[in-house]
Formats: sequence, C-alpha cells, structure tokens
Amino acid sequence: MKHVFIFDPKAFRSQQWKMDNILDNIGQFFRTQDKPNFSIQFSRYRRNAIGIIQSEIEKMEDDDIVRIYAIGGEEIFYDCLNGVAHFPDTQLAAVPYGESSDFLNIFGKDNMELFRDIPLLVESEALPTDVIRWGVNYAINSCYIGMNSILSKNLKNIKTTLNKGIFIVFSKLSSFLSYVISSFDKDVVARKYTIEIDGVDYSGHYSLIHVANGPYYDKKKTGASDAMPNDGSFNVALIKSSYALRTMLSLGMYSRGRRPGNCIYIQAKKVTVQSDDQMWIQLDNEYIQDTKISLDLIHHAVQMVAVNNLSYPSASGVAQ
Repeated sequence: MKHVFIFDPKAFRSQQWKMDNILDNIGQFFRTQDKPNFSIQFSRYRRNAIGIIQSEIEKMEDDDIVRIYAIGGEEIFYDCLNGVAHFPDTQLAAVPYGESSDFLNIFGKDNMELFRDIPLLVESEALPTDVIRWGVNYAINSCYIGMNSILSKNLKNIKTTLNKGIFIVFSKLSSFLSYVISSFDKDVVARKYTIEIDGVDYSGHYSLIHVANGPYYDKKKTGASDAMPNDGSFNVALIKSSYALRTMLSLGMYSRGRRPGNCIYIQAKKVTVQSDDQMWIQLDNEYIQDTKISLDLIHHAVQMVAVNNLSYPSASGVAQ
C-alpha cells in the first residue's frame, strides 16, 4: 500500500507549527517501517488534489492500493473525495484540521482526535461507503437546495472578508438577519421545483430540499438523523413552503434534528430537481449554481478509513 498525505496549507495559515508537527510525525513513523512507501503533497489551489491523486495512481503497479490522507478542512476533504471516487483500489482518510467535519461526526465527537493520530490511521481498516454523484461531482454528506444553501453561501462570503475574531461576533448577527429576510423572500422559500424521486413526481413549492447521505450538517444532527452512508440509499427531505414564521420554525426544527409537519421524507436512490431560475446548490461544502441537478447514490463507491475498528452506527444509534 502507498500512503499519500495531501495537505491544504490554507488550513494552517496561522498555525504553521501544527503542520510542521504533523510532517514530523509522518516522517518519524515511516522511518520505523521496513519498506516505507509514502509521499507528502501540498494542494495549492482548489481541485489541485484531484490531479495529485491521479498522478500518484499512475505511478502504481496493478493491484496496488493507494491510501489518500486529506489533511485540513472540508475543502481538501471534498477535493480528495472527488479524486478517489474515480479510481478503484483507493482509500480515503479524513484528517480533521478545519472548523468542522460533518462526516467524522458520525463516529462521535469524542473520537475526533483519534483521526489526527497518524500511526493509528495508517494501521486502521477502511469501511465501504456510499457517495452522492452529480455528473463528475461527488459528495459524501449531503446536497442542499434552497434556503440553507443560500444562507451558507452568504456566510462563507462574509467569512472571506473578515478576520476570525470579528467573524465570530458578526456572523451570528448576520446569519439571523439573513434568516429573517430570506424567510420573507418568496423566490427563496416558495420557489416552484420540478422534482422526480425514483420515478415519482414530487413537484411543488418548497423552501428547502435536503438529500442526505449522513445525519450531520454544520456540527449538528439534522432532521435526516437516520441517514447512513452505507445503507445503499440516501434520505430526501422536502420542506413545503409556508408563511414566513412557519418557515423559520420549520427550518429551525429541522436543523435541530426534528422533522416538521410540512416535511415530506423519503428514502431513494435517484433524485432530479429543476427550476426555471438558477438554484443555489450546496454539495457538502461546495457551492454551485444551475437550473437542473440529477443525483444518484453510488453504493460503496469509496473506502473510508475508520480508526480503532469504529463502524457506522445503525440509524437508531447515531453518535450524539
């Protein structure tokens, strides 16, 4: 097995010492191995990791396995996922050094630190894991369309213009104001969508569409709390449009792990959503605009590394 460590330097912008420590740990571990087979790479721009992974795979002999370690936040994890999803005989390990990791939350927040232990990760096994596919794009957690994706995109734009301290204070106020304003915008919360789910028509006016392959979003368990990334289907939540106050209550309830009464909830393998105007689409932490999106579930498409023989919980036993 070849071990390829891909760093996102942006995740360590003000903590270079932390990245240096990880590099030292990698070197120290492989110096103890009889036949060390590893490389260290740095992703300099978005999608750079996809090309790095392809180059590493092209160097390998047939039947060899390449394990990729995405070291940083959600952006490098997304890029590495989209790299390994195109190739067999690859595995992916998330090494969380960002603000959150919605995927790893499924194993329990108390276990998050274990995924930063390089020797432990190298010696751990991988779990067959489903992914959401849209054309050549892959996501492992979720796809949001509608109000949540618009609010998240606006918040991300604000974050790029402010330092961390000011952002923490300003983001709460900005998020609340955007939430209230958007709740009165009919184009956001009452847009008409043409929707087909596993061949059945669910077209109508909705404030939020959530296609979930896992139970977490933004560090919290969502209304799709029983969505599991290994069960061969994703869970689709359609929250019907309503008046502004009920919209705020419904979306707030859903983001806290409960399903409101105006929510249609289905397990599925294929979803197509269309709109007359550009939709804001959020695939994991990636934002895209389009008038149509067709998603399908690829069963056990990737092998995700899990430390200490951890496994995905049952739908009724999601880690809190």
